[in-house]
Amino acid sequence: MASDLETTMNPQRPSGMPFHRYRPVHDRVALPLTERDWPTNRITEAPLWVPVDLRDGNQALAEPMDTDRKRRFFDQLVAMGYKEIEIGYPSASQTDFDFVRHLAATGLPGDVTVVVFTPAREELIDRTVESIDGIDQAMVHLYTATAPVWRDVVLGRTRKEVKSLILDAAAHVARRAPGRRLQFSPEVFNLTEPDFILEIGDALTALWDASPDHPVVLNLPATVEVATPNVYADQIEYMHKNLARRDAVILSVHPHNDRGTGIACAELAVLAGAQRVEGCVFGNGERTGNVDLATLALNLYAQGIDPMIDFSDIDAVVETVEHCTRLPLHPRHPYAGSLTHTAFSGTHQDAIAKGLARHAKQAAELGVPENEAPWSVPYLPIDPGDLGRDYEEVIRINSQSGKGGIAHILQTHQGLNLPPAMRPDFSRTVQSVTDSTGRELRPAELWQLFHDTYVTPGATPSPEPGEVLAIHKDSSWVYAQCAVNGRTTWGAGPDEEHALRAAANRRSPDRNRRP
Repeated sequence: MASDLETTMNPQRPSGMPFHRYRPVHDRVALPLTERDWPTNRITEAPLWVPVDLRDGNQALAEPMDTDRKRRFFDQLVAMGYKEIEIGYPSASQTDFDFVRHLAATGLPGDVTVVVFTPAREELIDRTVESIDGIDQAMVHLYTATAPVWRDVVLGRTRKEVKSLILDAAAHVARRAPGRRLQFSPEVFNLTEPDFILEIGDALTALWDASPDHPVVLNLPATVEVATPNVYADQIEYMHKNLARRDAVILSVHPHNDRGTGIACAELAVLAGAQRVEGCVFGNGERTGNVDLATLALNLYAQGIDPMIDFSDIDAVVETVEHCTRLPLHPRHPYAGSLTHTAFSGTHQDAIAKGLARHAKQAAELGVPENEAPWSVPYLPIDPGDLGRDYEEVIRINSQSGKGGIAHILQTHQGLNLPPAMRPDFSRTVQSVTDSTGRELRPAELWQLFHDTYVTPGATPSPEPGEVLAIHKDSSWVYAQCAVNGRTTWGAGPDEEHALRAAANRRSPDRNRRP
C-alpha cells in the first residue's frame, strides 16, 4: 500500500480496469525453489546460440519466407558464426519441407547442425525425418504443450495421458532417426508444474539413453511470458539442480517477450544454469516476439565477453533481416537501430564529444590505434566502430542540440576548432534556425549556416573596424571577436584580415551587448 507521503506527492488513482480477472503467477504454478544461487552468479562466457528465425520467426510473418529469402537468411546466419540453426517446421507446409530438401541438395558447412521442429504425432514425425534424409548434421526437435490450461483446453488429456503421448512420440523419433541428435520442448514450460517437467525430462533422458557423450537438449520455453524474470530463473535453477542425468542434458531456454522482459529472462536463466538460448536475431516472433539474440550477444560484448557471433557489420545483418522478413527494424532498437548511437540532446552531445576526444588522446598515449584502446565514452556502451559504423551519426543537430555537439560536427566534418567563447554565439544562431524550421540540420547545412553567418560578411569592406577583443587560430581558420558600437561580434576567415572584416560587418543581437 502507498504511504500517505507517497499519495501526497503523486496522487494517482485506481485505474477502473478489471484487474481482478487475472491471477498472479504464484497462484497458477508451484514455485518450489527456496534456496537459489543465480543471484550471486556471473556470466563469464557466451551460451550456445540457436537462431529460430527460419521456423519460429517465420511462422509469425504475415508473408512467410520463400526458399530464396530463407536461403539468404540462412547464409547470413552461417556467415555470422551460428553453428546450430533451426531451419523449419517441415510437416507444417510444403514450403518448409522444400527448403529443408533444398539445403540437403546444395550441401551444408560441416560444422553447422540444422534443427527441424515437429509435434508429437507419428505421421508428422515421419514427414520431418523424411525431410532431413541426406543431411548428416541434423537434430530432431520434438514438442508438446504441457501446462494445465493447454492440457485441458487444447489437448483434452490428463497429465498422465500427456506424459504417455510424449514418451510414445519420443520412442518413435528414436526408431525413425537413430543416431540423430534429439531435443524436446515442453511448450509453456513456465506454466507447467515443475515436478511434471522433471518427471518428463528424466523419463526422456532414460528413453533416449542420454549420456555426456551423446547429450539431449531439454529446451524450457517461456512460451507466453507471465511473470517477472526472477521467477523464470527460479524455474530454470530448479531443473538445473534436480535433473537425474544433468551431465547428459544441454539445458536450453526459449523466452518470449510478452511482458517486454525476454532479454532479462534469458540472462537470468543463464545465471541459473541454462547453457543454450534459442531466439531470433532481432527478436521477431509470435505476438511480441522471441528473445533478441543480437541484444543478448552484444550485452555480453559490452561486458568484455566474446559473444562468439560476429556483428562487426551490423548494417548488413539488418539489411538481410529486413529484406527476408519484410519487417522494418525500429530506429531505437538496441545496438542495431539507425538512431541507437545518435544523440540530439545538447548535454549528451557535449559529453560524447569530450569522451571521443579523450579516447583519441588516451589511444595516442598508449601508442595503439583508437579501435584497440579501452573504450569508455559517455552514453555509448560500445564503440559504434566495432559494429561497422562510423561516428558521423553519433551526434546530429536539431533544436535540442547544444554548443558542444555543434562544435563537434564542425570539427569532424570541416576541421574547424571553434574557440569555446564563440560556441554559444553560433549555438544561438543554430537554435533560431532549428526552432523556426522544426527540423534537423545535416552537417553540410550546418557548415553553410556557419559560413553565411561568420565568413561571408568578411567579403566586403568594413565601415567600422571596431575594437579587437580576441584572435584565435586553428590549423586552417582564424576567428576574431570584436566590439562594434558596444556590441560583441564574431567573424571567421582564412586569414586575420578577413575574420576582422566579417566580425565588424556582422550585426549581433541585443543580448550580446557588452555591459
